[in-house]
Amino acid sequence: MNKIQPINLVFAFLGGLVLLFIVAPLVGMFISTSPEAIIETSKEAEVQKSIWLTLYTAMAGTAIFAIAAVPFAYLLARKKFPLKRLVLGIINLPIVIPHTAAGIAILGFVSRNSVVGKMASEIGLDFVGHPAGIAVAMAFVSLPFLINAARDGFAGVPVRLEKAALNLGASPFRVFFTISLPLAWRNILSGLIMMFARGMSEFGAVVIVAYHPMITPVLIFERFGAFGLKYAQPVAVIFITVSLVVFVILRLLSRERKNAES
Repeated sequence: MNKIQPINLVFAFLGGLVLLFIVAPLVGMFISTSPEAIIETSKEAEVQKSIWLTLYTAMAGTAIFAIAAVPFAYLLARKKFPLKRLVLGIINLPIVIPHTAAGIAILGFVSRNSVVGKMASEIGLDFVGHPAGIAVAMAFVSLPFLINAARDGFAGVPVRLEKAALNLGASPFRVFFTISLPLAWRNILSGLIMMFARGMSEFGAVVIVAYHPMITPVLIFERFGAFGLKYAQPVAVIFITVSLVVFVILRLLSRERKNAES
């Protein structure tokens, strides 16, 4: 019979405190919000529109930037080049800088007076106060999650398999799409889910670029500032519930894909 070590009890107690710190505020918020308030708030058109806007802008930002991020992650995993450490540090900058500062930087980059803003205006697109600007802000703060996860996935693909395919006459593009990408797909899918989830929860960068139309985190902030906790809390409960449902569904889909491949 294995004897329980005192150090394991101490670590388990500390872990329990961490879990309590995470769960207790959320449980308290759900308990203190009446079902009637949740039902009435969920019927509001403004709340429904903000949730849909949040979901599809986060999904659009993830899908669009993944087209460039995944091949870039492969390059980072496979190639050595000058200043690679600097590049890796730059990738993680959005995680460490304040997100309001990130919003200011994005606003200056896509504003009507910037080069990007002027080019966009020529095709009738204005990032400021537009879902496109929201998607850009979300992608900016969440992109490192996808790049880092995909890079780890590609790094785990045996190089000998790629070299063998190249020696047999396969082109580098074919090797990437038939060997590297399928074998790293689990990590890439996890990165996509994390990028989507992080983008969906963003507030600081988005509120600078596009206060209107309102995504749900901005709506929660506005209602709290204008009406107080009583009116903001039901929206927060609804959005957290939707976020958890979406996250669980995506995780289940990724697990089914893993089971199908194994």
